[in-house]
Amino acid sequence: MVAAIEVHQTSQEKAGAWKEQLTLFSPALNPSPVSSYQSVDARPTESLVPYSIVHSITGRVRFRVRRLIYDADYAHRLQVLLENEPNVTHVKLKPTAMSVAVKYQTGQVSDKQMHRHLGNLIQLAATPIFPAASESDTAESGNSWSNLKLPVLATFLALLAGSVGLPIPAMLIGGTVAVASIPVAKRAFDSIWNNKRLNIDCLDLMALTLTSLQGKLITPSTILLLHEIGDLIRESTARQSTRKTLDLLDSLSQFAWVERDGTKKQIPVQQVNPGDVVIVYPGEQIPVDGEILRGKALIDQQQLTGESIPVTREVGQTVYASTLVREGQLYILTQHTGSDTRAGQSIKLVQDAPVYDTRMENYAAQLADQAILPALFFSTGVLVTTGSMARAASILTLDFVTGIRVSVPTTVLASMTAAAQRGILIRSGRSLEQLAEVDTVVFDKTGTLTQGDIVVVGVRTVKENTIIRVLEIAAAAEKRLTHPLASAIVRYARKQGVRRLHRGKWNYQVGLGVRANINGEAVLVGSDRLMNQEGISLEALHRQHPDLEGASPIYVASNGQLVGVIEYADPLRSESKTVIKQLHDRGLDIHILTGDRRQRALTVAKELGISSDNIHAEAFPEQKATIVRQLHESGKTVAFVGDGINDSAALAYADVSVSFGSGSEVARETADVVLMENDLSSLVKAIALAQQTQTLIKQNTRLAVIPNVAALSVATTVGLNPLLAAVVHNGSAIVAGVNGLRPLIGDTQD
Repeated sequence: MVAAIEVHQTSQEKAGAWKEQLTLFSPALNPSPVSSYQSVDARPTESLVPYSIVHSITGRVRFRVRRLIYDADYAHRLQVLLENEPNVTHVKLKPTAMSVAVKYQTGQVSDKQMHRHLGNLIQLAATPIFPAASESDTAESGNSWSNLKLPVLATFLALLAGSVGLPIPAMLIGGTVAVASIPVAKRAFDSIWNNKRLNIDCLDLMALTLTSLQGKLITPSTILLLHEIGDLIRESTARQSTRKTLDLLDSLSQFAWVERDGTKKQIPVQQVNPGDVVIVYPGEQIPVDGEILRGKALIDQQQLTGESIPVTREVGQTVYASTLVREGQLYILTQHTGSDTRAGQSIKLVQDAPVYDTRMENYAAQLADQAILPALFFSTGVLVTTGSMARAASILTLDFVTGIRVSVPTTVLASMTAAAQRGILIRSGRSLEQLAEVDTVVFDKTGTLTQGDIVVVGVRTVKENTIIRVLEIAAAAEKRLTHPLASAIVRYARKQGVRRLHRGKWNYQVGLGVRANINGEAVLVGSDRLMNQEGISLEALHRQHPDLEGASPIYVASNGQLVGVIEYADPLRSESKTVIKQLHDRGLDIHILTGDRRQRALTVAKELGISSDNIHAEAFPEQKATIVRQLHESGKTVAFVGDGINDSAALAYADVSVSFGSGSEVARETADVVLMENDLSSLVKAIALAQQTQTLIKQNTRLAVIPNVAALSVATTVGLNPLLAAVVHNGSAIVAGVNGLRPLIGDTQD
């Protein structure tokens, strides 16, 4: 999992020591800022780490460094270098966005020198000459593994003494077992003292005490070792239960052009206030929510609403932050900024979504709680009636819960690892568990079920005109226009091998289409509104092609006569039909939830065989979250699949959220499951793996319980040696654990 990296430093001395080492390799960290900056010669074309400057203003620069997304150690080293640079005041790394934003003091060096100096540090971070993980992370990991040292040592010594016969003092082995048992004793007494109840640690402590008193030290040492391994594996399947705070401004524009006192100036978007007039040029992202004062533009709203086809907006209409101006220029009266924008509210919904403990539900712990008192009373009764401490110890030793405590997390970890090998990132054991229970899958449409791009899907002609003729004049009229439909027509025409005709005078009108002179012909390519304006009838077309429906049309006319229509659409992903069928075959209920128009959503649903009753269209992010929440509250276990900012709120409220590796950063960070190969088929594999995991856990429960129950019967009737009880107990745990590793060997029913 790639996540935003926070560097924890325990002292300035440690950072200073790293800087001393680094100075040996490069003058970049020389205390003399001016000389060191002037000596830098960063040459990206020859560098080991390619990078580019995305944008910069005085005192601030943002780099794009592709290596960040796959090399967490490099990201850590780079952040340490930048944070310990004297002139740098703030560093923000976002590996998933391949982004490094740096704020620095100005005055001593020029921006150009600073940029070159920072470029040198980007290269220097590729040299692994200081720790690759933060000290706190290393300490935490070290503490987890260090818990195994004493149980391993105790087990090793007990084996050498018991099996090999080496003269190892029993006091040494017993002392090692006693020290290794301290964490168990502490948890047991804490539960009794603070919670006023017995827990599984109390049962473990009694079993450890009785078996140790009998002198059979191999039994308590092995129990300790298995417990610690199980706890360690279980911890590795956990995920933090708090959601990361998502920085809205990193998903939106960083700068805005504003008109103040009659002049235009570019300022950071954080400084834009309601009432400011913001100017947005072609190709720029709209940074605020507001009303258009002047201008007309073609706006791509896909990131916010999911609509794959741009819409026209003009004076008096509202536009939203995070949408993109494809064509035209707008003067916008700012109404909302930052977290108050519609996109910002989407992020707030994510942050306010209910957070669940993402650790795999501790099935073993629940079972253990139920087994404590019966096991305690049973062993006490046997001790009183038979006077045999061995029998009582055997009953406590035959703790079938231990096998489950080891096998459940082992199975979960194996499944998560197997998923990663298949290009599926499952963030937690709870996500895996919930995925197995899913009975309803809700898909975003654009970019999820469809390709998220406009393509030509057909050409219809009128009367004697040919498809080649329609494409020739349409492609000539549309060439070099920035509209996505124009690009799609030109691409399609080239693929068909049509002639490239010369375009004379031309005029493009946002929302209507283009007029152009092509080899002396007055050609029109545009909407039905353009045709109506020019008095061109569409009757002949509909008479000749009564089945003209589904795909969106763009009309082509020449010298006042309609010659044909080009149909375009956002086509389905190649795997979508197969995936929907497989999910239907598994008995899952399928819904489409989209910000796009209902007619387009119905067209997609019809192609995929999804009921029209399960279509939720024209939904903004907060409405998407409401629909997902309603499905959940109706008793369904809901998986939501989406990839845009507009999907983030719905992802946060779903039982299981699924996104793509190529999805927006917000969607990736919110998702419980990320399909890294951007293939929808991986969803079916993930569900199959989750269901297999559930089956394995049930199998492992039987493998752990049945042998121990049988041995328990023997122990209470004719008696059972505690060592043999330990063999049954630990052997069943090992068998269950090995069975849980099956996903790693490719034994998955997908």
